[in-house]
Amino acid sequence: MSDAISVSANGELASKRHPAGLYVLFFTEMWERFSYYGMRALLVYYMTKHLLFSQATSSQIYGLYTGFVYFTPFFGGLLADRILGQRKTVIIGGVLMAIGHFLMAFESLFFVALVFLVFGNGAFKPNISTQVGALYKAGDPRRDSAFSIFYVGINLGAFFSPLVCGTLGEVYGWHYGFGAAGVGMLIGLLVYLWGQKYLAPDNVMKKAAGEVAKKNAPLTGEEKSAIWALVILCFFNIIFWGAYEQSGNTLALWADGHTNRLIMGWEMPASWYQSFNPAMIFLFTPIVTLFWAWQAKRGKEPSSMAKMAIGCFFLGLSFLVMMMAAKATGDGKASLWWLVASTTLLTMGELFLSPVGLSLVTKLAPVRMVSMLMGAWFLSSFFGNYISGALGMLWETMSKDSFFLITAGLSFSAGLGIFAVLGPLKRAIGHGKKATVDV
Repeated sequence: MSDAISVSANGELASKRHPAGLYVLFFTEMWERFSYYGMRALLVYYMTKHLLFSQATSSQIYGLYTGFVYFTPFFGGLLADRILGQRKTVIIGGVLMAIGHFLMAFESLFFVALVFLVFGNGAFKPNISTQVGALYKAGDPRRDSAFSIFYVGINLGAFFSPLVCGTLGEVYGWHYGFGAAGVGMLIGLLVYLWGQKYLAPDNVMKKAAGEVAKKNAPLTGEEKSAIWALVILCFFNIIFWGAYEQSGNTLALWADGHTNRLIMGWEMPASWYQSFNPAMIFLFTPIVTLFWAWQAKRGKEPSSMAKMAIGCFFLGLSFLVMMMAAKATGDGKASLWWLVASTTLLTMGELFLSPVGLSLVTKLAPVRMVSMLMGAWFLSSFFGNYISGALGMLWETMSKDSFFLITAGLSFSAGLGIFAVLGPLKRAIGHGKKATVDV
């Protein structure tokens, strides 16, 4: 991984190399995300073209599936915090997801496969992210840059998966695409098992060594303030993901049915659109972190929560671009450049909100509750994804420009909401030890 991406969000260049455990988690998550996004790139097309579900039904199933993927991490976090520990829970999650991907080869087991994927992700998702934070002590300036590096791993898998799984599924057969996703999950699981010695002790190990407070220890006032701040931010996170997840739903349908994908006589597969966003993550991550470093030197870097609000505004602008595309083309097919422009803004919004939010959770959450609260953060994405599916049901019943305008309005409202509570939340958190946390 390039040192250029090792610039922390607060502008400090890491003075030491990152621990090897970060790269074990990087490649584990990369392959897990390869499997998840490879399957997701095919899901709507598989339901509408092979299983012959209506667009409305497919959208609802898509929203429920992607929603429950983010609902179960709360319980996976509880399981890890209180019983199994992060390591065992991650392994269980990886096994369940691999089974789910391979079950997609059988049409009659379609919904059973989705259940395996949902529960597997619930065990895996919160506990892999919290292990990144566990590699660093409190106050270590490398933590933010570690999450930037980790986030690149997520998007490396997300970039290649539509190209591999999407192409196999659309050209050679749906089951080849789903099978490739399952193989990716198995590779990620093997990487994780191999790299155990490089990871930090999980909470169960620390409890056994007496390093973590017992679960029944009362919360301090400082901890309660931090938890309430996370709860409030989760509300706005719901709105953000409700709009953002149109990228895998209605925007995927736009790419398939309303976009001219001919490039010098060759038609780009519609599923390749899903690679635009992760490719831009690679391009923009070093630019964004270096920009924050430049701002920090001048004392003008936004706080973590302010960055999240800015991310919502970028997302809103991305849907205004699509509104203009819909108005400009009417019932015809739009240029592919409209999707490129929209995805550029959408990606900037993601970079300002998602990795910043992950890092903030590991900073603010009490150690004995970190996986549960990371699960709560992903739980907010459950509601966001459900909203995404419900919103997508309007795709066929209203004009496309009106649809994109409504989605843009939701995004802008989340950004305005975060700015409205910014002062009170900073005052609530900014005392005691939490004063050192950039919020």
